[in-house]
Amino acid sequence: MPRNVVAWFEHRSYKHEEFSNLGKLGRRKSEANLTVSLVLPARNVADTVGGIIEEVHTLNDRMPEGVGPLVDQMLVVDADSEDGTAEVARRRGAEVYSENELLSRYGDAHGKGDAMWRSLSVARGDLVMFADADTRDFVPEFVYGTLGPLISVPGVRFVKGAFRRPFKSHETVEQDGGGRVTELTTKPLFNLFYPELTGFVQPLAGEFAADKELFCSIPFLTGYAVETGIMLDVLKKVGLGAMAQVDLGARQNRHQPLRDLSRMSYSVLRAVARRMRQDGRLRQVRDPDLPDSLFQFSDYMHAVATPEGLKLQEYVEELVERPPLAEVLKVH
Repeated sequence: MPRNVVAWFEHRSYKHEEFSNLGKLGRRKSEANLTVSLVLPARNVADTVGGIIEEVHTLNDRMPEGVGPLVDQMLVVDADSEDGTAEVARRRGAEVYSENELLSRYGDAHGKGDAMWRSLSVARGDLVMFADADTRDFVPEFVYGTLGPLISVPGVRFVKGAFRRPFKSHETVEQDGGGRVTELTTKPLFNLFYPELTGFVQPLAGEFAADKELFCSIPFLTGYAVETGIMLDVLKKVGLGAMAQVDLGARQNRHQPLRDLSRMSYSVLRAVARRMRQDGRLRQVRDPDLPDSLFQFSDYMHAVATPEGLKLQEYVEELVERPPLAEVLKVH
């Protein structure tokens, strides 16, 4: 195991309890003259998004008098959900945007990563935190824990949530059975090609934060490749020493069917392969001098056994890379 990873793990891994003194955290935020935007990318999560927003309101209400709210802006970027997600979020007091209306000159949004990138155009905070909108039993420590090192620890510019992911199947709960793409795809890839990142417990966690300047300085991959791309690009931009993780306890999200996880794994693999090719570390059959745009579309073939017999399914997986938002705003 690389010594720098061991040292990083010991010095840049925190517990959410270390930042639970809201008065102290709020005063530091105020003294640094910082503001915070919380972004919830959302797709058909009407049953969970309202509770998350309420928890953030409750957290803000718990802040001591005179220090102001911890979260200054709550944003829900909705994928034009059909279940009333936008209406629920709006009633609970969040700012709601359609992902397709933000930066519309780039066409319709291509999934979660695109929604996150577009959210930066309306996020007003100095610090921006992203969180999954399908989390059940969302608790305040997810917010103050993730933001804590950014506000309190000099030199930290990027924080990733770490947690246990129980897997519930019928009446049985496996305490660490979730996160199958993380364990079977992302961590092996990082061990092989990006060992500096092997100390992260949940590299694909939806709860993470950074200063807005950092987010705006890196490109965003669309769809499920977004978290992988951000980890690689932040590492290259600011180095491991400016990255941290916080133990947030346990988290329960929706579990995806295995065939969907296969496609997610493919997105992670493509993200790693793209960055390696751009860095000159990957030789492949395709001409490496050809532009990335030629590899935007890739057919994903998935052979499955069904009650009706064996089938070969084909999916067109589009991987778009949005430029750093700072470049976009500079042009326009």
